[in-house]
Order: sequence, then structure tokens, then C-alpha cells
Amino acid sequence: MKQLYVDRFEGKYVICEDADHRYYAIEVGEAPQGVRSGDVLTISDEGELAIDTDETARRRAAMARKQRQAFGEDE
Repeated sequence: MKQLYVDRFEGKYVICEDADHRYYAIEVGEAPQGVRSGDVLTISDEGELAIDTDETARRRAAMARKQRQAFGEDE
């Protein structure tokens, strides 16, 4: 199963990046409902996209930790 990271929205496209730093433009209508920047998407073997809520939460928590550390705030 492949993962894509939602980078941003540009017009009618969701711009995603994979682990190899390749970018993909997915039409908003093809993306899972409720997708947001920073979400992690999985692509099934059948080509279906879904939001990986567990991985998204893990990545958001890791980013928040890094931001607190960068600004010298305690955890």
C-alpha cells in the first residue's frame, strides 16, 4: 500500500507528495471527502484513496513536538 502526503490545494487539485518526493495532482472530486493539508492518504491495490487517520495523527503530533522544541517550549 502506497502513502501520499497532502501538501496543499491548488484550484481543483489536491497536491500530494510520496516518500520519494514525487508530486501528484489529484482532482478534488477524486480525493476522500474531508481531506485537508497535512493528511496522509493511502492508495489501495485497487487504486482507492483513503485518509489514514492514525498516521495523520502521528505525523501531526511529531510536527507539534518539533515545533515546541524549536521554540524552546517544554513538552
